[in-house]
Amino acid sequence: MGLFKKNDPRSYDAIVIGTGISGGWAAKELCEKGLKTLVLDRGRNINHGDYPTANLDPWELENGGYFSEEKLDKDYPKQRRTGYTARPEHAHHFVTDTEHPYEEEDKTRFDWIRGYQVGGRSLVWGRQSYRWSPMDFESNAKDGVGIDWPIRYQDLAPWYDHVERFAGISGQNLGLRQLPDGQLLAPMELNCVEQDLAQSIGQNFSERVLTIGRTAHITSNPEIFAGRGNCMYRNRCMRGCPFGGYFSSNSSTLPAAEATGNMTLRPNSIAHEIIFDNESQKATGVRVIDSESKEHLEFFAKIIFCNASTVPSTAILMQSTSNRFPNGMGNDSGQLGHHIMDHHFQVGASADVEGFEDKYYKGRRPNGFYIPRFRNLPWDSSTKKSYLRGFGYQGGASRNKWWRGVSEMGFGAKFKDDLFKPGAWSIGMNGFGEMLPYFDNKMQLTDKLDQWGLPIIKFSTNIRENEEIMREDMKTAAAEMLEAAGYKNVREWDNGYGVGLGIHEMGTARMGKDPKTSILNKWNQIHAVKNVFVTDGSCMTSSACQNPSLTYMALTARAANYAVEQLKKGNL
Repeated sequence: MGLFKKNDPRSYDAIVIGTGISGGWAAKELCEKGLKTLVLDRGRNINHGDYPTANLDPWELENGGYFSEEKLDKDYPKQRRTGYTARPEHAHHFVTDTEHPYEEEDKTRFDWIRGYQVGGRSLVWGRQSYRWSPMDFESNAKDGVGIDWPIRYQDLAPWYDHVERFAGISGQNLGLRQLPDGQLLAPMELNCVEQDLAQSIGQNFSERVLTIGRTAHITSNPEIFAGRGNCMYRNRCMRGCPFGGYFSSNSSTLPAAEATGNMTLRPNSIAHEIIFDNESQKATGVRVIDSESKEHLEFFAKIIFCNASTVPSTAILMQSTSNRFPNGMGNDSGQLGHHIMDHHFQVGASADVEGFEDKYYKGRRPNGFYIPRFRNLPWDSSTKKSYLRGFGYQGGASRNKWWRGVSEMGFGAKFKDDLFKPGAWSIGMNGFGEMLPYFDNKMQLTDKLDQWGLPIIKFSTNIRENEEIMREDMKTAAAEMLEAAGYKNVREWDNGYGVGLGIHEMGTARMGKDPKTSILNKWNQIHAVKNVFVTDGSCMTSSACQNPSLTYMALTARAANYAVEQLKKGNL
């Protein structure tokens, strides 16, 4: 068995598996603290700016920006359910279902949306960036659901400050207990209809506030963000941002790590096993398959950060078996792979808005409004509902564009002239609800192998009664806000949802206080293997209802700082 050797070219101070949101942060923090760090990614390399469709206009895209039904059936039989990943403008940032298959248990659905390239899904994420609040870290204990978090908000608050300052988060501080203030850049503007709804909500509903979304886009002080510029309001974000206006690993954390001279980046490297040494009771390295040559390699390090994203990180731990860990590294509790959570959404309301026909807006704002959680707030009994936890809304108002003519019965010069004018205003909001951790929402390895000889994953996931009851309230509450504002033709909607569709999968290697019920401790260390850290979505103990990526960043920076401190003390 290989061990760390100082002069071995395969040996490093640290190994980071994955280059997405959390992996990029691990690379930056470890390299900046002086550790020679090998950073592995299973996908191809993408240098910042190498985004082939970033400047293409709609008419320059294949088939008007859509794949044929034949191609969708062949390569994207599962992703076509999502409605947006499989499009020519950004499909190169997502995998195909045929090359990377997975299975679903009968009568269950899991939408596994993946981006296998350097930068991972940081190139395509929604960029909504919200802190969790104190109640989010306390809710499991108070509700008797799952297990208690081993940390509280105050443990993470300084690290939220740290990552917000570097990433560049724009938005508005409101002094809300359910949405803590942060280190924010100038907010983007609400348009006139959104401002009208915000005013109406403030007048008609207690504990409800409408604000502009907090998003990882630079809107002011670009001079403090090395090599990045302000958001250009093009709203082509999923193609990759050549300006670096939005935060991604490629534009931000990886260049920072590279600048130290301490990072070795190795793309096309499928990490599949963490090597465990029984004598030292520590991990000694990582086994890798070169995705192009299929050569099997080993690399060694003193500490390892597993940041391949929730499902791949958990699969790596499951595949890391030994005499000490026959059921997967760190899996003394039997919890590994269980408690998959996501944010259930695709439910809300929309309406038509009159009285603003003389107003419009400029640009393509890559953001919308946000209504923070207002249900089951522990300090206000009037917000109590029959279900646990709560939800927030993301939405926006806009005017119909020229393509409304496609569905209208019209002809002649006047019809064409009218299409050059903005259409009617409409507004809508989509709820994002917290999902509880259920043991039997799980992933497992099958006996079937992929093209690299690794086990294919099977999922068994569903939302339950608590989420179903919440969804009814998500529709009703959205409609009542639109009706109170005097908007017309208010329509409730529920487009259906499968776990994973929110792309916020988490919880399969959860943190906890007790090794008998969790995989990781309060520092994101595997309880029984102290030099292995897991800080991506798999570490989450509950899901809250806010977008989770900012919390992954903060947890990663905190864990990296601790790892380096412990390494210097000789404890790792």
